[in-house]
Amino acid sequence: MAHEREIGEEQEFLNRALHALEQMRAEARSMRDDALVANMRGVGDLVERDVVMGTALHRIDQLAIGDQPLFFGRIDYNPDDTGEAPTYHVGRLAVSDDQLNPLVVDWRAPVAEPFYRATGVEPLGLARRRHVAIREKTVLGVEDEYFADANGDLALPDDEVRAATAEGLVDGGLALGGPGALLAALGRARTGRMGDIVATIQGEQDRIIRAPLPGILLVQGGPGTGKTAVALHRAAYLLFTHRVTLERQGVLVVGPNPLFLNYIENVLPSLGESGVTLSTISGLVTNVDVRGHEDEALARLKGDERMVSVIARAVRTRQRPLRDDVRIPFGRATMILRASYTVDAVERARRRPGNHNQRRSALGRELANRLAQEYHARFIREGVEVSSVLTELADQIRATTEFKDALRRMWPRLTGQELLHDLYGAPALIRAAAKGVLSDDEMTMIERPRSATLGEIPWTDADLALIDEARVLLGPRRRPRSTTRAVDTSEVLNGVDLDAYAGDVRQAALREAARLSASANDELDEAEFVTFGHIVVDEAQDLSPMQLRVLHRRDLTGSMTIVGDMGQATTAASSASWGTVLRLLEPRREPTLVELTVSYRTPEEVLNFARATLKAATPDLEPPRPVRRAGSEPTVEACTPDNFAEVVAAATRRELALVAPGRIAVIATAARVADIVALLRERGIDAIDPRVAESKGLGADLVVLSAEGSNGLEFDGVVVVEPGEIASRGSRDGSLTPRGLRTLYVTLTRPTRRLAIVHVGDLPPTLM
Repeated sequence: MAHEREIGEEQEFLNRALHALEQMRAEARSMRDDALVANMRGVGDLVERDVVMGTALHRIDQLAIGDQPLFFGRIDYNPDDTGEAPTYHVGRLAVSDDQLNPLVVDWRAPVAEPFYRATGVEPLGLARRRHVAIREKTVLGVEDEYFADANGDLALPDDEVRAATAEGLVDGGLALGGPGALLAALGRARTGRMGDIVATIQGEQDRIIRAPLPGILLVQGGPGTGKTAVALHRAAYLLFTHRVTLERQGVLVVGPNPLFLNYIENVLPSLGESGVTLSTISGLVTNVDVRGHEDEALARLKGDERMVSVIARAVRTRQRPLRDDVRIPFGRATMILRASYTVDAVERARRRPGNHNQRRSALGRELANRLAQEYHARFIREGVEVSSVLTELADQIRATTEFKDALRRMWPRLTGQELLHDLYGAPALIRAAAKGVLSDDEMTMIERPRSATLGEIPWTDADLALIDEARVLLGPRRRPRSTTRAVDTSEVLNGVDLDAYAGDVRQAALREAARLSASANDELDEAEFVTFGHIVVDEAQDLSPMQLRVLHRRDLTGSMTIVGDMGQATTAASSASWGTVLRLLEPRREPTLVELTVSYRTPEEVLNFARATLKAATPDLEPPRPVRRAGSEPTVEACTPDNFAEVVAAATRRELALVAPGRIAVIATAARVADIVALLRERGIDAIDPRVAESKGLGADLVVLSAEGSNGLEFDGVVVVEPGEIASRGSRDGSLTPRGLRTLYVTLTRPTRRLAIVHVGDLPPTLM
């Protein structure tokens, strides 16, 4: 326990740093206000004013940290040759006093690196590392670690004797920097949002965070190893280190589902970085809503890499010559678009560079020009009509209804949705596109009745990856339109007291705010993709080959951070190996594969209990090494169908009480979620499905989740219902499957403190 003197010391410093931060904010607001009412005498003044305004607004946004702690640590160096012993407080942004003396250094700055990397073996010049616990504007606790100098001496205070403690650590376990602070962070009750664990990142994680930008970095890590935290902090670190490049090119963070994105959405803003795009893979496919679900066999088929050939052939089958001649009334004649003309023209169009919709225009021009030449030659020779320019004649022919209809039959202009809707609804088109690629049963499997309109189609997640594939081949259907979006002027004038200015100045400020609030943008066609300078992907093990292709198309520079655990691959179409992931992402340089080996979150008791399940599902993977124990072994309760509801309710009540004020998740198969929510509520337990929009989401004390939806989440306690059903996921006869066992492994490793099992059916052998 830190002395009150040390807490008071840090509180005094925090008050000073907060005062300096408020001064920095006031300066930024003053700069903005001055720019709003500045007198403009020429073009140069306008440009200068815009630069100042942009700088001020960016600075105000940068200095907004909400109720997050301003700093979380301090590093004290050993005295140098001059006797100076520098001290730095490490926080989420840099703060200086009115004399520009640094008070807090940004955690991403090189000077802050020893806070993460210093160990007893390599102290990196540190004499002391201090972890400071702050809630809002109050220092709650302080914990110090001391490092030996070159002579092996510790610079302990004269009035204090400290002893190392192994409380909570695994016997003979790992030597961690700051175990007390780390365990305190891990022991805190879950809040429904990922905590800011910058202060407890260890050297293993920090080396990944600070790895070079170029190329693909693969991070394999088991439950509790901090994969997600590493990925998000790497995104912030890269933005800080390569700001000029990445602010222009953008950073994309991809998560497995919207619930997960909601869980992590506060992490990057809390680090001072708000210019990051968060999305699921399906969210990258614009203008299509997921409304449907399909069985696992069909999802696996749609995610299969063979669908690349099916989609390409589906596009080609929509490029076909006419079967019969077409009569086109035009001027004084009826032109004949002969089917024989179209055979060679279609073949030439297929060989042209570009996408389907671009080449359609070339085909239309070629056929219209041929008819225009025939018309021109005929009437010039007979002297019936004054000659017209061929291009004008061709344009007039292309505008006729008959020509448009013929071109539509030969080479329709299509969107990805239209192509897939037509394909699914026409067995003949399926056979033409998939024969020799898919089996007869598989071709039958993807048939689906046509919907009355595109808006009514029950698209699934697997469909969206195929739509994206089709969009690449089809191309934009139309050119983007330049638009102007009006933004509320209050966004620019926020905090400006206009009443303090004279009327003419106030009106000038309002006009200027309105000008600055209008932002021009180009409306992209749905087939035009936004690309990013760096992409971070979490839970990558669950992506199908077709979804990995969606990701690859958003890659601008070949710079990616891919994190996951192949032992937790749970989706039907999962790629399930890092080799497959790399092959589909097509690295432009040699990729780097690193492994997180230490589990900071999942206690020893839980990892030992889940070990057999992992080995049965993925024999070549080892679970991470635990660094802490929870002090309680997992419990297993058998029950009958008659008392099932009472046993589940009793186990839930017990676990809630034991982890209070923490959070509990009851995890079962998706088919059981609604029933479990109902049975718990009937017994007075406030359980919710966090997917319901009106609920508290993951912030609730008790949530009921599907096993397949729990990946990436963490709770103080977990109650797993019917693990045998989870372990047989994807099986038609109830037998255990590798994917089912991996899903069970995921559910078993969600708790940070307590795990309980309730079952009526047989337990999987791995839990006996």
